Amino acid sequence: MANTPVNNIRKKNVIRYNGDLCLVLECTIRTPPNNASYCQMELRSLSSGRVIPVRTNVGASFETLENSLQKLELSYEADGNFVFMNPTTFEETYVPRASIEDSVGFLVPGQNYDIMFVDGKPITVNLPAAVDMKVVEAPPAVKGDTSGNVLKPVTVETGLIVNVPLFIKEGEIIRISTEDKSYLGRA
Repeated sequence: MANTPVNNIRKKNVIRYNGDLCLVLECTIRTPPNNASYCQMELRSLSSGRVIPVRTNVGASFETLENSLQKLELSYEADGNFVFMNPTTFEETYVPRASIEDSVGFLVPGQNYDIMFVDGKPITVNLPAAVDMKVVEAPPAVKGDTSGNVLKPVTVETGLIVNVPLFIKEGEIIRISTEDKSYLGRA
């Protein structure tokens, strides 16, 4: 719990901002011509889940908190919490849905995920760059609609809707980018 200057703060750090614990989503030092440098940050409040834009001078510093990652398996969702289990000790960890709202569409029961802990409390899920999911609902392609790069919406096992090429059918496993929810290819 030391004060860290903004030029040393990185994405996925947890800082205290206005008395609230916040996850750093983005931290960029900007140097416009004929002006002083400043730091542009995007923070997510861990208590409310809202995103806070912050612009501060380069000389500012914030209290950073120690965080750790544990690889846990998603068991199920109940009462607004996702229940993760440690595969070696079988200890269950409850993560509130509000703190991982951005990741919900990518969470498949039985898969392992990196869970970030701050002061022993689970805070968020670190997703891989891409996930493989099964298509559960896919409309048939329209005959003759093949000019250009035509996409159709399909639903995957978590309820997430992804635009994919016309040849993807129900039951196929596809790879999806967790960054922008785009189709990357068949798995």
